[in-house]
Amino acid sequence: MPESDNEELKKKFREVLEQKNSKAHNSVDHKDGGPKVNSTHGPADHQKMFRRKSV
Repeated sequence: MPESDNEELKKKFREVLEQKNSKAHNSVDHKDGGPKVNSTHGPADHQKMFRRKSV
């Protein structure tokens, strides 16, 4: 008897998992859109120079 109960429990879990996964796949992915902000830093023509402050 415990084996049949175990199989029934596995079947129920599988069904619930399938329902959960099907709900997750129904959502629409918006991967075709680009970034909201383009060229945030502008052209990097020169390298920034960091100098240590003399004391």
